[in-house]
Amino acid sequence: MSTAAQPDTAKHSPRQRPVIAIDGPAGAGKSTVAAHLARRFGFLNLETGAMYRALALKAIQNDHSFDEEAALVDLAQQTTITLQPVVDGNRVLLDGVDVTQRLREKDVTAAASKVSVHPRVRAWMVAQQQKLGGQGGVVMEGRDIGTKVFPDAEVKIFLDAAPEVRGNRRYRQVSPAGQPVAAPVTEEAVLREMKERDERDRNRADSPLQPAEDAVILDSTALTLEQVLEQAEAIVTGRMQQSR
Repeated sequence: MSTAAQPDTAKHSPRQRPVIAIDGPAGAGKSTVAAHLARRFGFLNLETGAMYRALALKAIQNDHSFDEEAALVDLAQQTTITLQPVVDGNRVLLDGVDVTQRLREKDVTAAASKVSVHPRVRAWMVAQQQKLGGQGGVVMEGRDIGTKVFPDAEVKIFLDAAPEVRGNRRYRQVSPAGQPVAAPVTEEAVLREMKERDERDRNRADSPLQPAEDAVILDSTALTLEQVLEQAEAIVTGRMQQSR
C-alpha cells in the first residue's frame, strides 16, 4: 500500500480507528517502537520524519538554501512524497524515485532539522500528515504528532532517553560493526550533532519538541529494547481500553 502526500484542503471524515502518536528526539527509538506497534496492532506505520528528510534531499538536489522559507515552501508544493509501509518502517519515494537509503545519510538528516524549523514548511507538512492519518488506524511518529498533527490522538507516547544513550545508538546505526564507512565517524561527533539537533528541535519557534500534556513519557535510558516494546504495548492497550 502506498500513501502519497500532496497538497489537499479537503476536510477529513471522522476517524474510524485510533491514532497512535509517538514523539521524541533523535535516537530515542521511535522508528523501532512504531514499526513494532504497527505490526502488533495491525495499523499502518507512517514515519513523518522521512517526509522532512525527503524535502531536505530535494533542496540539496536543487541547491536550495535551507534558510529561505519561501523557496522551500514553493519547492514543497512541487513535490510528491510517497510513504509505502514495509515491515521495518517506510519505503520512501520522492517524485517517484526510491530514496529510502539516501534519506539516512548524514547530510540529509542534518539538512532536515534545518528545513523543519520554518513555520510555513511545517504547516504544509502537518496538512499532509493529517491527510495521511485522517482515517486512523495508524502509528505516526515524529516530533510534533501529539501536540500539532493529531492533538486529539487516542494514544500519545513521548519516547526519550539520555543524550549519551541516544548518541551511542545512532553511532552504532551509522557505523555498524564490521561495515566500511565513507569517512571516519566518531561517537563524540555523532553525540555533538545530536545535541545540536536537540537544541534546534526543542527551541524552534513553531511546534517545538515537547511532550503533549496527556502523553505518557517512556524513558528508555535504562531499559532493554524488549522492555521498551513491552511497556509501549501496555500503554497502547491501556489507552485503547479507556477510550472504548
